[in-house]
Amino acid sequence: MDTKALRAEQQQRASEVILEDGCIDEQVRFIAGADVGFEQQGEVTRAAIAILRYPSLELVEYQIARVETSLPYIPGLLSFREYPALLAAWAQLQQRPDLVFVDGQGIAHPRRLGVASHFGLLVDVPTIGVAKSRLCGHFQPLENNNGAAQSLAVQPLIDGDEQLGWVWRSKARCNPLFISPGHRVSVASALMWVQRCMAGYRLPEPTRWADAIASNRPQFQRWVRKTPDLLGNNRDMI
Repeated sequence: MDTKALRAEQQQRASEVILEDGCIDEQVRFIAGADVGFEQQGEVTRAAIAILRYPSLELVEYQIARVETSLPYIPGLLSFREYPALLAAWAQLQQRPDLVFVDGQGIAHPRRLGVASHFGLLVDVPTIGVAKSRLCGHFQPLENNNGAAQSLAVQPLIDGDEQLGWVWRSKARCNPLFISPGHRVSVASALMWVQRCMAGYRLPEPTRWADAIASNRPQFQRWVRKTPDLLGNNRDMI
């Protein structure tokens, strides 16, 4: 395995990432959440994509894909391990989204190419990385949110003189989210879109649903039972 070549490819692809919004605000009707996990001791990569109608945040479709894992875990190269399953789930979608939230990093990556950026480039769709932990960059301490407005618990995520994204405590007494643009979204809009898609939980609705679908959580089981016409490919999981 030529990790040097993979890192060189990351740097090349990172130079292709667009950090501008274009006309995204005028055209968003469907927002997706994407989540990737592993099964059979890492031999199978599983990707789930949930499609939500915007602004109602109603779940309208889900797809799950499982593919053979093609790369071992290598720090900094996770997107190469995850994107094949994401592409497989993407190919199954009947409703293509206008914006995708990916559970992972966008440009908040040492070579500025986390999975949200990598996947966004491959499918040429606006993407945002919504990660649960920091990979690189630093930030000032956050408000503890005890009685404070949630909007105050935000700090820029900085690496050198570059802003990579935001650190946002989206819910009181919860660990913060690390939000960064993936592709075709600006740094400012990445935070704005995540905040628009909150419904009282730590995670924004698109990635919360993707996680629920990927893990077959009770939230997802109840929804499928109540929604027999929901577009999806894994009802046998219920």
